Amino acid sequence: MTTIYAAHRHGLLAIHGDDGRWSVTTQLAEQEPQCVAADPAHPERVYCGTLKEGLWRSDDAGASWQPVGPGIAHPMVMAVAVSALEQANGFGVIYAGTEPSALYRSEDGGVTWRELPSLLDLPSKSTWAFPPRPYTHHVRWITLDPHEPGTLYVCIEAGALVRSFDGGRTWDDRHADTPWDTHKLAAHPAAPGRLYSAAGDGFSQPGRGYNESRDHATSWQRPDEGLRHHYLWSVAVDPGDAETIVVAASSSPSAAHNPTAAESHLYRRAAGGPWAEVRAGLPEARGALTYVLATNAAEPGVFYALGNHGLYRSPDAGVNWQRLDLPWPDHLRFSHPEGLVVVSA
Repeated sequence: MTTIYAAHRHGLLAIHGDDGRWSVTTQLAEQEPQCVAADPAHPERVYCGTLKEGLWRSDDAGASWQPVGPGIAHPMVMAVAVSALEQANGFGVIYAGTEPSALYRSEDGGVTWRELPSLLDLPSKSTWAFPPRPYTHHVRWITLDPHEPGTLYVCIEAGALVRSFDGGRTWDDRHADTPWDTHKLAAHPAAPGRLYSAAGDGFSQPGRGYNESRDHATSWQRPDEGLRHHYLWSVAVDPGDAETIVVAASSSPSAAHNPTAAESHLYRRAAGGPWAEVRAGLPEARGALTYVLATNAAEPGVFYALGNHGLYRSPDAGVNWQRLDLPWPDHLRFSHPEGLVVVSA
């Protein structure tokens, strides 16, 4: 059975599929979901960060939810990640990031939390600012290294991509050439040290939207041949091939996020070649809010894309796409997609 957790601004959809049949339930509609993550060791245990009421946990694959997070000082939980390598009592260690920027760690399923305060001692902190709310900033994404326990990368929106090699106790500040507005950072289990960044940098500096490191974020390359839209929001990598990549791109923040100006695109890159826009099976670019991308470790060659018009699946490594046949609430046509997780039971 495949289970998909799709976070939209107006609710979290728990989608269960078996033999081509899908059922959908919507939860946390009033809390404004922002991010979602499943425990790799227990995919029925899911965490959802919200804009209004902190972090929530489900132990039954999204059927019911309870708030967790005593010790998290801020109600806006913008990023969450669960480790496959660091475990306590058989469950993954959890990291949660907030607005204003702060990072927390839990080793008991979210019952208690410990802040990792040295993140805020970094020299670059004085330059962090989120353009729509320049008086603040937040943790946009947390990536846990699939090979090294305790190695993590934190993306601040906007201003930094920083790394820790000791579970968040100490930090290495951003480097001079590091992307400063990474929206999603992907890693791959078959490519140690490799990172794939979808960033907003390209809006003001074309050619810097897609960033790639092969040495744990020490240096970066920016292959952009064929990429005509440079504001990148999401990235996913084929579980079976570290060279096949799909990104969600727009021409500007407004085109990505504003329903009245929406125009978004998907691009694919394979075998080190140029980027090529993919369209087969997707809705028209105009009217499409930026997609959120995901893969499932159990499905090599398969990509998923969550948009405001539906949920799409590519069975052929991102070339062709099919809209999943599931009930889609009409109001989600104007709702911003926020997070996507796909797991197999």
